[in-house]
Amino acid sequence: MELKLQRPLIFFDLETTGTNVVKDRIVELSFIKVYPDGREEMKCRRINPGIPIPEAATAVHHITDDDVKDEPTFRQIARSLFEIFEGCDIAGFNSNKFDVPLLMEEFGRCGINFDVNGRHFIDVQNIFHKMEQRTLVAAYRFYCGKELEGAHNALADTKATYEVLKQQLDKYSELENDVEALAKFSTVGRNLDLAARIILDDNDRPIFNFGKHKGKTVKEVLKREPSFFDWMMQGEFPKNTKDVLLSLKAKYSMEK
Repeated sequence: MELKLQRPLIFFDLETTGTNVVKDRIVELSFIKVYPDGREEMKCRRINPGIPIPEAATAVHHITDDDVKDEPTFRQIARSLFEIFEGCDIAGFNSNKFDVPLLMEEFGRCGINFDVNGRHFIDVQNIFHKMEQRTLVAAYRFYCGKELEGAHNALADTKATYEVLKQQLDKYSELENDVEALAKFSTVGRNLDLAARIILDDNDRPIFNFGKHKGKTVKEVLKREPSFFDWMMQGEFPKNTKDVLLSLKAKYSMEK
């Protein structure tokens, strides 16, 4: 089933130096930009992360320091990449918790605000887990009837994610072929930030979803323990999480 789009939808995947959203860097980025008229724009490029690639990361994606030593840094391509993503909805596999927050961190280091407001985010992994509980390799085998050659290669994973979503639409009649509906369905919980550190409770109140204050309202914690705000803003939390917390703090300040 082909996607029904109102604006471009970008499927993308990252290969990185590790799994720390705040500290790690991109070494390869691939995207397929799908337009409402069905046109597709595809690109994959390697990026010099500016830091050594750990052996553990190379063991996963097979990209070494030598492979990227002559490639541009993220800062050198940031503006052109931002223009490609501007005005688009976003799709990926485990992208809401990892790829999108890490990409936002990379843009932020370049002084570019990658605004998530107004965008729809489809996480194909979440749809898959709700329906079948598997990995991308298994999802590709299950939905597409093929083995995923070159897993952990950014372009191979990106193509597979795009194909899996189309097959999911064919398989599940309850899935609506609409980006907003798919984004809602692929969201886990009622999170306010992509990493789900701050979510809404049953009364639509923002609460913390981790650590010692898990289950407590953000408003209550900020009032009783103002230092917790400073700790989070200075800690290794994704920029998107910090932006949400900062917005809530400003809102509560206005209510006084």
